Amino acid sequence: MLQPSTRAGDSLLETLPHWSKRPRWALFLTLYVALLWLPGAVGSALNCHKTCICASNIVSCSKMNLSTVPTGIPNYTAVLDLSYNEIVRLRSEWTPVKLPKLHNLLLSHNDLHFLSSEAFINVRYLRYLDLSSNKLQQLDEFIFEPLVNLEVLLLYHNQISQIDRSAFVGMINLQKLYLSQNQISRFPAELVREKSRLEKLSLLDVSSNKIKMLPIDDLQVLPAWIKNGLYFHNNPLLCHCDLYTLLAHWYIRKLNSAVDFKDDYTCILPGPQKTKVGVFELSGDNMNCSTFKEADEEAFLEQTLTLGCDTKHRNMLKTWTMPGNVPVIPGSNQTAKVLPDGSLQISPVRSEDSGTYTCFATSEAFNETIYVVLKVHNFTMHGSGDTLNTAYTTLVGCLASVVLVLMYLYLTPCRCFCCPNKGKARGEDSIHSSMLSVTPTHEDPALKAELNRHVAFIDSKDLQGQNGKLNPNGDEDDDDLDAEAGSLMKGKRKKSVAESISSVFSDTPMVV
Repeated sequence: MLQPSTRAGDSLLETLPHWSKRPRWALFLTLYVALLWLPGAVGSALNCHKTCICASNIVSCSKMNLSTVPTGIPNYTAVLDLSYNEIVRLRSEWTPVKLPKLHNLLLSHNDLHFLSSEAFINVRYLRYLDLSSNKLQQLDEFIFEPLVNLEVLLLYHNQISQIDRSAFVGMINLQKLYLSQNQISRFPAELVREKSRLEKLSLLDVSSNKIKMLPIDDLQVLPAWIKNGLYFHNNPLLCHCDLYTLLAHWYIRKLNSAVDFKDDYTCILPGPQKTKVGVFELSGDNMNCSTFKEADEEAFLEQTLTLGCDTKHRNMLKTWTMPGNVPVIPGSNQTAKVLPDGSLQISPVRSEDSGTYTCFATSEAFNETIYVVLKVHNFTMHGSGDTLNTAYTTLVGCLASVVLVLMYLYLTPCRCFCCPNKGKARGEDSIHSSMLSVTPTHEDPALKAELNRHVAFIDSKDLQGQNGKLNPNGDEDDDDLDAEAGSLMKGKRKKSVAESISSVFSDTPMVV
């Protein structure tokens, strides 16, 4: 009767001549390591009983210490979970056959640091790809180009420091992109700029990176449905009032990206100390930025104006009401009409169009109301105003009055300005002169004080019917007037006569 061998390794040592002379402990160590390595061996076939769990069209190989992707994945697989393994490289041949029904691929929590440029050729119908919590360091050009149907891409918690500007080209259906908790120092503006952005991208998370500067001008003009899902908190941003204005505007609009992480938006103050402060605190003593206030829309008479209904979500049904809660009815004779994109067009603008317009946006899941205040200026855009500014009008009137007074005082016209004084005796003056300087020729103090003034005269023969008479009594004739003028020149004129002489433009004597 054969006795069973008491040494289990003896027969194995005899079949392995190279190991027969080696210590037995080395053999057992080698076998132990081989057993640990077998589940992740290169080209190992899928085993739905030992290494993976297969449930209908779901294949889960999570937490199986795999170093490569198992082969033989059924072509009907819709969800493939390879998370929490030790996969280092995703080569182009990881799936030699096409998987047309695979729409979810989970590769998070591995040691991935390499992605082949052809890694996704056979899985073009993916809609959800999770590459988070790996060791990826860069994203090369056109790396995701085959994934034209992908909607969600998770790349957070990696070591990504470089992103090629064409890395996401071709992803026309991408809606959500998570790039947080990496080493990114450049904001990927090409993803949101109007001419290069992904049309369906509604969420971009670049929070917790190393971004210092933002393209503020590009971010300000983005539609609200992009701003609502644009997260860049927990970055070492440089403090600036434009940054405060941007986020303050978003917060007033109640955009999720600003409201949900208000306290996590910080920046570094200028100076050697590099003090970190909250962005929403920049309106205080830190930088004294101007408090943001929503500006009203402005328009001019007769122009065509479009009021936007910038909602936080896309594809919403929009209706409008005008000032006074007057609804905008399609096909009516109103000057306002709703355009296909939901904005309101007013043409031509009238002064009575000023007021508050309300946009009601509705969808199956969300409702939103937006108010737009319109101020219409009372003149056309290229023409002068119907009414001038009161201060400007007053200034012009004052200047005109000053000029007229100066002309009145110093530029009174002379009747015979160019006439030579021929035939005049010394000491006599012409009655045709508009200004007469009366200087007494005698030594009588009373008369000298009385007549020491300049009096304006006119010739009654030349200026018949002027306003302002030479003698208010009206009973002197021309001969008497000549006699009075002569006596005045000789210093013997009476007081009552002197007071009756008036200026050309006034009934009151003008004394200079």
